[in-house]
Amino acid sequence: MTESRHISRRAFIAAAALLPTANIKTMAQDKNDLTLYVGTYTSGTSSSKGIYFLRFDTKTGRLSKPYLAAETEEPSFLTVSSNGNFLYAVNETLEYEGKSSGYVTAFSIDKKTGSLKFINRQPSHGAAPCHISITKKGDLVLVANYMSGTVALFPTGKDGSLLEASDIKQHSGKGPNAARQEAPHAHSIMLSDDENFVLVNDLGIDRVVTYALDKQNKKLIATGGGHYTNPGAGPRHFKFHPNGKFAFINNELDMTVSSLAFEKRSGGFTEIETHSTLPVGRKSKSDSVADLHLSPDGRFLYVSNRGHNSIAVFAINQKSGSLTAKEFVSTGGKTPRNFAIDPTGRFIFAANQDSGTITVFKRHKQTGKLTQTNISAKVPKPVCLVFAPATK
Repeated sequence: MTESRHISRRAFIAAAALLPTANIKTMAQDKNDLTLYVGTYTSGTSSSKGIYFLRFDTKTGRLSKPYLAAETEEPSFLTVSSNGNFLYAVNETLEYEGKSSGYVTAFSIDKKTGSLKFINRQPSHGAAPCHISITKKGDLVLVANYMSGTVALFPTGKDGSLLEASDIKQHSGKGPNAARQEAPHAHSIMLSDDENFVLVNDLGIDRVVTYALDKQNKKLIATGGGHYTNPGAGPRHFKFHPNGKFAFINNELDMTVSSLAFEKRSGGFTEIETHSTLPVGRKSKSDSVADLHLSPDGRFLYVSNRGHNSIAVFAINQKSGSLTAKEFVSTGGKTPRNFAIDPTGRFIFAANQDSGTITVFKRHKQTGKLTQTNISAKVPKPVCLVFAPATK
């Protein structure tokens, strides 16, 4: 979420899609294919109409052309149920049905064609929802609303539908950056691996807010714990290490990434260390971090930098959780927002929002380093990449 997007979202401008709609015959899925869904921005000068998908062949590296999976407004972040049956999208608007709110949409996935079928939608209970997560069972969907500083919890029906929100939490406070931290701004919402806790990165108050998850009553219970970043850091996204002992957050405003030790009983954190996500000597007001992911084996951490238009690569000390910078690789486009590591761990896909491209890198499993391929695709304003589980 950036300040420029706050203004453009005040009006949604429908535009003709440049990409074809999915076709059952041409998009039948091969056994080696993975399906990559792409969330986009649809307002302003964008020609996007909603959510797109591509097929990726894990053996040959082939990437299909993009197809329109579903027409929907401002689907900026996506999540897919673990069984691959349903996809949920936040619709990052400032107003919904006359109220200051965005909304959340549920779709069923046609695994043969990749197309999406609308199920229903619910108000997100806050303006500009920008992040969404789902439990392993797929029975609860969690949403962070950036502009309102609220988070909401939605039970799901057996048909994948979104039920009315069972809980809504309002954050309070502000940070030292008057332009970006004048109020709380919930930027991401994640579950701990055991799903006992929900972690919310709030950029506006420099805090990772920890809630205990009451699954029986479908409620979020404030613990008073969590983690406070450096003043003005602006925490954005959050990931756990596969061992469950460490966690990592990237800080949008001061261009850093922090490694944390996680206390499983309390849901609290202790900071291990913090690093810049930029090369030594780089200073630019146009820079801001966007996304972060870990390699499947937990040996490497990757962080995308907007402005610098790069992915920073860090090696992770498996005993201490400390980080060592390895390289900074150009994404080959402008404003890399979200990126994704394919389930095999062999490739990384970078969504370059302002150049309308998705670029593909080979990832060396032993060194963690990235090599750009000649594989790419054009999708208008791509901002989120999510792989669907492989078809069995």
